[in-house]
Formats: sequence, C-alpha cells, structure tokens
Amino acid sequence: MSGNMLNKMFKGNTSLIVIQFFRYFCSGGLAFVVDKTLFVVTHYFTLHLNNYWATSVGFVAGIIITYLLSIFWVFDERRMKNTLFEVLIFVAIGIVGLGLMNFFMWIFTVQMAIPNDFVCNLLSTALVTLWNFIAKKYILFTKNEKN
Repeated sequence: MSGNMLNKMFKGNTSLIVIQFFRYFCSGGLAFVVDKTLFVVTHYFTLHLNNYWATSVGFVAGIIITYLLSIFWVFDERRMKNTLFEVLIFVAIGIVGLGLMNFFMWIFTVQMAIPNDFVCNLLSTALVTLWNFIAKKYILFTKNEKN
C-alpha cells in the first residue's frame, strides 16, 4: 500500500465510502474495546455494578466514542442541523443494531443450529456492522439535498 493511500486512510476528510467504512470499522473496534473494558472494570474491580448497569456503562461509552469519531473522522457530511436530534437518531440506530444482533444470534444458533456461539456472534456482528454503517451514513452523514 502506497504512503499516499495509507495517508488517505487515516487523515483528512474523505467522501470515499471504502475509506469511510474502514474508519467506521476502526472506530467501532475502539468503541468495542472501551465498552468491554468498562464492563469488566465497573463490574469486577471498582464499582461492582451488576451485569445490567455495567453493560449499560460500556454501551453508553461505546456510543459516545462512535458518535464523536463519526462526526470528526469517519464521515465528511452531516445532514442534521440539530445536534441533539442527531445524537438521538444515532442512539436509535445503535439500539436497532442491538436488536438485530440478538435477532441474528437467534437465527444462527436456533434456526440454523450453528453449534459455535462465537462464530454466530461474529456473523451477527458483521451483519450489524453493515447495518450500522449504512444507516448512519445515509440517515445522518450525507449531504442534505434540500440545502
């Protein structure tokens, strides 16, 4: 990979969907690490929160990280003028993604009877990552043609 392409992958604004997806994948990876780290720390080591509260802390942190990286690094356009409304839509897309994750897990584990839960989780994550990227890209982070 040339230095120029590598530079484009990580720096500056871009309207290239392949680079935006790469960046979205990276931001999601960072959010995943922070989410799971906060779960472990708040559940096992510091606050001793129950599973649900610790999961919520990690989920909220992941949403914040993904949102901030989406507006400052991943996407170069924003459709919404109202930031609060934009955040609410962003969170709603994430919640739909969480529902889809569980739905796909059910499809793969129960309906298709794939015996490895981790494989089912990876397949579900791939599908939900596509959903999240496409929904966020076209609902929130494209140019508003009315302007």
